[in-house]
Amino acid sequence: MNQIVRNKMHEVTKSGGMSDLFFWFQQECRNSLAHFMRQEAIPEQQAYYPDAGAWLLGQKLDKNETIVFLLALMPHIHPPSLNLFFMQNKDLDRPYTEFGGWRATTHNGFLPTGETAVFLVSGGRTDDWKTRQEVVRILNKTHWFYKENILRCEGQDDGEPFLSGRLTVSDEVLAQVFETEYEAAYNASFPAQRITTPLGWNDLVLPYNLHEELEDIVNWLAHQQEIRKTGRLDRFIKPGYRCLFYGPPGTGKTLTATLLGQRSRMDVYRVDLSMIVSKYIGETEKNLAKVFDKAQHHHWILFFDEADALFGQRTETNSSNDRHANQEVAYLLQRIENFPGMVILATNQKEQIDEAFFRRFQTALYFPMPDEQLRYQLWNQMLPEEWLPEKPDELIREAASCKLTGGSMINVLQFCAVKLYGNPTGKLTLHLLRQAIAREQEKEGKIP
Repeated sequence: MNQIVRNKMHEVTKSGGMSDLFFWFQQECRNSLAHFMRQEAIPEQQAYYPDAGAWLLGQKLDKNETIVFLLALMPHIHPPSLNLFFMQNKDLDRPYTEFGGWRATTHNGFLPTGETAVFLVSGGRTDDWKTRQEVVRILNKTHWFYKENILRCEGQDDGEPFLSGRLTVSDEVLAQVFETEYEAAYNASFPAQRITTPLGWNDLVLPYNLHEELEDIVNWLAHQQEIRKTGRLDRFIKPGYRCLFYGPPGTGKTLTATLLGQRSRMDVYRVDLSMIVSKYIGETEKNLAKVFDKAQHHHWILFFDEADALFGQRTETNSSNDRHANQEVAYLLQRIENFPGMVILATNQKEQIDEAFFRRFQTALYFPMPDEQLRYQLWNQMLPEEWLPEKPDELIREAASCKLTGGSMINVLQFCAVKLYGNPTGKLTLHLLRQAIAREQEKEGKIP
């Protein structure tokens, strides 16, 4: 959270400003209900409205935006503020349609919808068409609330009114309110997870030509705006960068993506393609939209592993399921092409990727099996110094002579670590090393 906003929040909390905020909001609720019930409105005791946006978001909100924002926030910070809306319509023996609201699974308080926002912004004048238009504008995708991932109106089924959707505050805003660290939750509705590594850029062991191409990508990430402005190239070159990593498993594709983010000071989120396709039509697009919108707002790198699972040869449209799957792929490709940030797709089987997709990538980088020289360098980095004899060259060369990927080397390393744990000498022998390598090769179906 912006430190200026954090400091302001501390000041507001200590000075009792949050109590003023609750009081003002409840007064707005009571006045709207009084007008709706044709009762005399309660006179305002505060001539101002609290600028909650400046406290929490670092931006100035107008009064209508403040009402909508606080309405969405109240179930999290002060649920009793909305208890007024549990009133029953005695004529119909059911809750008032005008108040909106939706049922939760575990929460017993009132949860607001777009209709609740219309009721409050209009001051209880539910036939006010201009107010309804104003609330739709505030909750629309073109408003900064949506673009900056502040809050949304969502959850409507097909054919249901837009304003029947629930008001949902983003996890980022809630993290600011409760002054906690934010990290996007990994679940079915947000199928992406942050990936990190304790390694650094200098630990990346790859062929020289790959290092050169990766340096070009780093350069683009750091200076893309200036590059696109050169010679008015922005007329032809879109913002963003799309890259394909391909090659055998265990050759460093995921690690390279993670270190690109680390080097460029950008978080990397791996998108789980197995969670992308939903059995509910339309849910896939919604889930993907959340990922791309958050990635754009936070300047994340998006990493799609095993991309051939979704971007393989397109199926014949023999059934409605095939058509739906192809629509989802088309939607994802459109979002990737229009995404102004960095997208990396990785695959072990380049030949399975539809050739029509390749024109969408600025770069396709091949990650080969490491040759003996690179394997020597990898083993030299990986093997703990305390394991090695005084003259370790023979041991390392023995290890490097066996064709293994970096991922397989880690498995060998772990096997040796378990065997050496508690060993009085604690030294790695040729016998143990050969045993570990043979075990790994057998697991991979190779003859030692």
